[in-house]
Amino acid sequence: QVQLVESGGGLVQAGGSLRLSCVASTFVTLAMGWFRQAPGKEREFVATITWSGTTYYAESVKGRFTVSRDNAKRTVYLQMNSLKTEDTAVYYCAADRFTMTATTPAPTYWGQGTQVTVSS
Repeated sequence: QVQLVESGGGLVQAGGSLRLSCVASTFVTLAMGWFRQAPGKEREFVATITWSGTTYYAESVKGRFTVSRDNAKRTVYLQMNSLKTEDTAVYYCAADRFTMTATTPAPTYWGQGTQVTVSS
């Protein structure tokens, strides 16, 4: 079983930046990444990265968000720049043996979520 623990959420003004981090409890060659759920909406794909470093992004965050990982630290990051009010959501770290994209099955492992609130 893999446990994921997120950190780095908070309140930021529109146009600002935040960096989320997620640490995995064990050293495994998993794809890792981020999904989010806004109030009243379904959970959606944001960005993921494979063990070897291939990245995938939702169209809504391309050019603003960057996903990266440090395998030695078992950690995945989400650098969020030029934040918009519509980025407000609970952000969930996710991991899976297989590549995760907007169209693949739901990931196997989930973190507890961290709130990101972007004010206007």
